[in-house]
Amino acid sequence: MADETLRPVLITALHTGLRRVELFHLTWQDIDFKQRVIRVLQTKSGKPRDIPMSDTLRATLQQLPRRIDSDYVFPGKTGRGLVDIKKRFHRGLLDAGIDGFRFHDLCHTFASHLVMAGVDLMSVKEFLGHADLKMTLRYAHLAPDYKRAAISRLDTYMDTSHKKGVTDYAATP
Repeated sequence: MADETLRPVLITALHTGLRRVELFHLTWQDIDFKQRVIRVLQTKSGKPRDIPMSDTLRATLQQLPRRIDSDYVFPGKTGRGLVDIKKRFHRGLLDAGIDGFRFHDLCHTFASHLVMAGVDLMSVKEFLGHADLKMTLRYAHLAPDYKRAAISRLDTYMDTSHKKGVTDYAATP
């Protein structure tokens, strides 16, 4: 079970896909509650990206206490951004009976759940900050019905029911 310090870190990681260093460098200026977005400025690729906030994430962040001596969302003891939560993380895994799980696996969990929920791979790529779609394609197998769902959308845009004659199709834009 995650303690009160670790829980908001885990929720943020699971709802944003942020890498550990991105998460630990997150400041309150990076969070726009009005627009419901987190602006990630310090990224692996060097290119900033925006990640929309889910209701759960927004509520979690709004409930976090803010320290007067720190701009960091997750400040360490000195007020600087967190550097390490290995002990808390491993204790939480142990308490939950989870073995062989790394902090970076939270990013994979975020991406996997998006794909299983039907989110397109280009959006997942952008959320994760992948420079190349090839990195994101490793999650494609989690959405085996995406091809079927894509083709079924044709029924919405083309009325090709058996009741129409062949000449009717040519007139349809």
